[in-house]
Formats: sequence, structure tokens, C-alpha cells
Amino acid sequence: MNPIRNITIVEHRPDWPEEFAAIARPLHEALGGLALRIDHIGSTAVPGLAAKDIIDVQVTVRDFTPELDAAFLMAGYPRRADITRDHRPPTDLGPDRDWEKQYYQPLPGARLSHVHARRSGSANGRYALLFRDYLRAHPLAAAAYAQAKVALARHDSTNWDLYYEVKDPICDIIMAGAEDWAVFAPWRCEHYV
Repeated sequence: MNPIRNITIVEHRPDWPEEFAAIARPLHEALGGLALRIDHIGSTAVPGLAAKDIIDVQVTVRDFTPELDAAFLMAGYPRRADITRDHRPPTDLGPDRDWEKQYYQPLPGARLSHVHARRSGSANGRYALLFRDYLRAHPLAAAAYAQAKVALARHDSTNWDLYYEVKDPICDIIMAGAEDWAVFAPWRCEHYV
């Protein structure tokens, strides 16, 4: 029987970037050339943004190969085979392949993190980076996003399905602004391999 985990949103912690770096180092060592890049993503990557105290990591790979699982396991991150794709925005018309991922979690006792392996050039990998960068550049949008997450957690702190059913469309709305911003800011796809 799995214990019920509460959804807890905490104030931004300035040590989250250092905690990401501590997670990324052994991943770099274990993955070597399999990882094209390793990025801190999600709310803990946005200064000042309240978040769940979980470090989100994106590992960009050329493709999902059998060697990936062995390398991640060597770093202490077994794959969860039940999580194979990301939320797909309702307006996306690209191929299903663009939203596939492999998802890894640390062994018990390690710093809680979510590690998402996504293909180079995929829509879901770009989404994570553009979302992060847009919130970094737009504190008002980040504050509104934090307010929505806190309200959702207060509403029902154990209903993870409801949390994501509401949060994902909020992220899609934020991304509509981010896509416009990306055209005029010097944010380009070159930021993503």
C-alpha cells in the first residue's frame, strides 16, 4: 500500500540551484555522451517561485536507447516504466513522438527529484525550457502561477489528479504568452539542441 503524499508548496529556497548541481554531477558522469545537455527545469529553477520541494531535471538525449537505463541506474536513478509521456497541449498538432519521455526517480534516501529524459528537438523538451525561461523573465506571471499552485494544494492536498488536471491547462495558457515572447525576445530554439 502506497502512503498518501501531500501536495505541499513551499516558498522559494535559494539553495535549489546548488541542489540541482549536486544531482547533475553524477548524472553527467554516468551518462557521458548519452546526455547532450542537463538542465534545471520546473518551478525550482525559477528564482522567487514557490514550488514543491522537488528538483526537476531534464536530460536531453539523441534517442531512447537501451544504454540509457543502465547509465541512469549507475547514477542511482531507476526508470519508472509507467510514465512514458508528458501532458500534450490541446493545440499541438505535431507527432505523438514529440511528447514521449523516459522518467527516472532517485533511489530511496536520495534528494527528491524528477528526472525527465527527452529527445533532442522534441516539443516537450522545448516546452520545459521555454516555460522556465519565460517565468524567469516575467515575475508577474511566475507569481500568478505560484498563487494558483498554492490554491490548488490548499483545496485538496492529496488529490494529485485534480492538481494536474487544473495545473496543466494553466501551464498551457502561460505557454501561449511564452510563445509570443519567444518571437520577440532573443529566445530561440537554438537554446534547445
